[in-house]
Amino acid sequence: MARPHSRLLGEILRSKSGLSAEHLEQGLSLQREKGGRIGEVLVKLGYIGEDAVLEALGEQLGIPYRRHLAVEDVDKALVAKVPIAFAKRYELLPLREVSGVVEVATPHPSATAPLDDLRLLLSKPVTPVVASARAVLSGINQAYERPADSAEQVIEDLGAETLDRLATALEEEPRDLLEATDEAPIIKLVNSLLFEAVKKRASDIHVEPFERDLMIRYRIDGVLYNVLTPPKRLQASIISRIKIMAGLNIAEKRLPQDGRIGIKIAGRDVDIRVSAIPTAHGERLVLRLLDKGNLLLKLSQIGLQPDRLGTLDHLIRLSHGIVLVTGPTGSGKTKTLYAALNTINAPEKNIITIEDPIEYQLRGVGQMQINPKINLTFAAGLRSILRQDPDVIMVGEIRDGETAEIAIHASLTGHLVFSTLHTNDAAGAVTRLLDMGIEPFLVASSVVAIVAQRLVRVLCPACRQAYRPAPTELAKLGIAPDRAAAATCYKAGGCHECLTTGYRGRTGIYEILVMEDEVRALILAKADANAIKARAVERGMTTLREDGARKVLDGVTTTEEVLRVTAEDVV
Repeated sequence: MARPHSRLLGEILRSKSGLSAEHLEQGLSLQREKGGRIGEVLVKLGYIGEDAVLEALGEQLGIPYRRHLAVEDVDKALVAKVPIAFAKRYELLPLREVSGVVEVATPHPSATAPLDDLRLLLSKPVTPVVASARAVLSGINQAYERPADSAEQVIEDLGAETLDRLATALEEEPRDLLEATDEAPIIKLVNSLLFEAVKKRASDIHVEPFERDLMIRYRIDGVLYNVLTPPKRLQASIISRIKIMAGLNIAEKRLPQDGRIGIKIAGRDVDIRVSAIPTAHGERLVLRLLDKGNLLLKLSQIGLQPDRLGTLDHLIRLSHGIVLVTGPTGSGKTKTLYAALNTINAPEKNIITIEDPIEYQLRGVGQMQINPKINLTFAAGLRSILRQDPDVIMVGEIRDGETAEIAIHASLTGHLVFSTLHTNDAAGAVTRLLDMGIEPFLVASSVVAIVAQRLVRVLCPACRQAYRPAPTELAKLGIAPDRAAAATCYKAGGCHECLTTGYRGRTGIYEILVMEDEVRALILAKADANAIKARAVERGMTTLREDGARKVLDGVTTTEEVLRVTAEDVV
């Protein structure tokens, strides 16, 4: 397998990767003091990268090094013989057979025992190929995505006789579902639905019963797509399986229920919120998927233009005041607030949040979840938070005048408060607060800025298509004819990378209303939202549609996307 060591690893790193003699000596000194492998010690010290160490290790042992592992290079027949638990535990991925010997990717080529076990599993000689642990784990997750495990295939495998037994058994005694061996295909079907949802970057799974069918849809980048129509007779089994996973009462079909599922899919921790409501044709389920591996973004990653990024960064570092983020449900308000908290989070600041529910765990931040059953509302929780000596407070949503009033008084007594409101634009947030019964002078003196936002789908960079738009098309976005004449835009294509949708991911478009003296004067005069917005635009505020137009000209998104999410803002 491996050749005898001909050179020391440190020597190879010095000659191949430019490691200095001083850094090598410091690494060796620490190794003598605390033990461990020299390569790992140097990586921890930050003197060299993991890939450089693995490449040097491959040269030392006389075996190849692979920086990238493509799933096309993996022989599925070999993978099928190796349990995924074994592959992940020992970080081994069989690649292909060459001249009767199986190449195996591993970050631990010197560990002979697992390789010997793999040789017995495959009944063939094996030879290691060096690859990083990250590349091997990613390769394992991709290689074990078997087409036979798809939801469609599971349904095809279920014969009519099996379906009848499933439906009959469930009607007689729902509790037998956990023990019935016939339910194994249903468990497999639900697992496949969850796995494919994560693979396709879905944010929600909808299980919708109708009179004659059951429809399952995924929401991907904010748009719903039909993905599966299982036989109606599977409805009770699928819904009961999901309710069991979420810890819900499967015998209760008349009342709404909420639950949670925590699972690991392809090495990623996914938290799933489950909502069940009764409808005329059975229970309707919506599963909200929160991928814990893609949680916190920085302000620079949410789509803010450089000028507005600087404005918002200044606002979130103020010592007191209220910063409101507005927009409809699903417009990314919570993620923007999390990005703001993540930006200013520091040991010297006491940050406390009250949310419904807590979507992401923030290290170093105290997070409280409301519970109306015990009268822990936003208002009650906010009162308690004020006794915790906070510097920054985040209120998940201002839903009533009581919460708004407490938040305003908190901001006037030296606290920085972040919160959200459901309004169409930034100026509309002012009138919403006034409608809640808040005095105009309190709004004018406490609110320092209002951010309105929407999410637009981002064009897939692999298949977007350039074209010269008609001036009338860009005129809908308010783009002047002289700019439109020279503009090159892009439209959606469709490829396997974006699941043929033409879009991959979403980004935000924003308008930031900063409370200047002229705007405050309008609020004190109880001016309407249109007057406030007009004055803010005169003072240089970029509207949602103008920000979207800039992203169209930059090739980030399409005219259709911007018009779709800003249509309600046009009078």
